[in-house]
Amino acid sequence: MGIKDFIIGRSALGVISLLRLFPADGAINFAGRFARRFGPYFGRHRVALDNLRHAYPEKSDAEIEAIAQDMWENMGRLAAEYIYLDDLFDFDKATESGDRIEVDGKDVFLRIAGEDKPHIVFTGHIGNFELLPVAGAALGVKVTALFRPPNNPYIADFIHNRRNASMGDLLASRQGAAFALSRILERGGNIGVLVDQKFTNGVRGTFFGRTCETSPLLPKLVRHFECDVYPARCIRLPNNRYRLIIEERLELPRTASGTIDVSATAQLMNEVVEGWVRENPGQWMWFHKRWKLSLNARRRTR
Repeated sequence: MGIKDFIIGRSALGVISLLRLFPADGAINFAGRFARRFGPYFGRHRVALDNLRHAYPEKSDAEIEAIAQDMWENMGRLAAEYIYLDDLFDFDKATESGDRIEVDGKDVFLRIAGEDKPHIVFTGHIGNFELLPVAGAALGVKVTALFRPPNNPYIADFIHNRRNASMGDLLASRQGAAFALSRILERGGNIGVLVDQKFTNGVRGTFFGRTCETSPLLPKLVRHFECDVYPARCIRLPNNRYRLIIEERLELPRTASGTIDVSATAQLMNEVVEGWVRENPGQWMWFHKRWKLSLNARRRTR
């Protein structure tokens, strides 16, 4: 931990403490407006614009810029919502309603909770994806969520503590994580995985028509444990409301011998997430270097 991490971490936590003094709606709205205004000054804005131009070559520069600004607002709101996760999730299992939260697929959650076998739920960085494991826990689905901690250790500790309070078990995506996930599935547990980030030396496929690399972890775990796979996502609605959707289990592609086809399954996940992003492009993190290929992949494309 260096002095730079300390200064940045403490400054961020100071802002968080200040926001906590205000009602959730006011703080979240302010964070969204702030990020929309100042996000375009960050270097990652250029990455987002480039990615958007490749994904939507038919759109004008004004349309591309508008989506990027929506993205920054989504990011600002997401950052503030970490503070209020417990307050935001107001879905009542008994009445099947909430002022902020809609759950589409409650029966699927309850079915998973009642089955004595392992399951995998996957999602992408869309809307407030952090609310999905909160919903699962509230509906009786014990899920261990794989997550990538922030590089700053002070911010990472804060986020980890906030997540643990509402989401159940968390597992950092570090060396050995695959073995830990395997042990969970062996015990009949459930895991949640984000699948829309670049994975160095991963499975080659396409996303928005461009070559990319995707983690083979989920397809390999499914191939080994023959567990059901469910797509889930969050859609941000007006007035700080959210729709959480879990879909029916996917029918996964198989090889001629009947085993799960790892490459085809990774591509299917890309296509599912792409469909979600096309529905709400301003709610996805376009500043990810999703299409940056590893050295080995670039050699294979020549």
